[in-house]
Amino acid sequence: MGVIGALWASGIGASLAYTRTRSPLKPSLRLIHARMHAQALTLAVLSGAAAYHYYEKRAAAQGESPLSE
Repeated sequence: MGVIGALWASGIGASLAYTRTRSPLKPSLRLIHARMHAQALTLAVLSGAAAYHYYEKRAAAQGESPLSE
């Protein structure tokens, strides 16, 4: 959970830094956009972890090492 929290916080920081230089939005809108970007990044990482877990479980059921290639 700590890794996901750190990823979320770094996503917000990166998005705030990017939108500060690129768009003339009010700070409240920048914060909302940064939160949305961080949530999208978190969902992408969680989806990737779920796909890896599925692949690993499927390979173990077939008797293979998941990263044997």
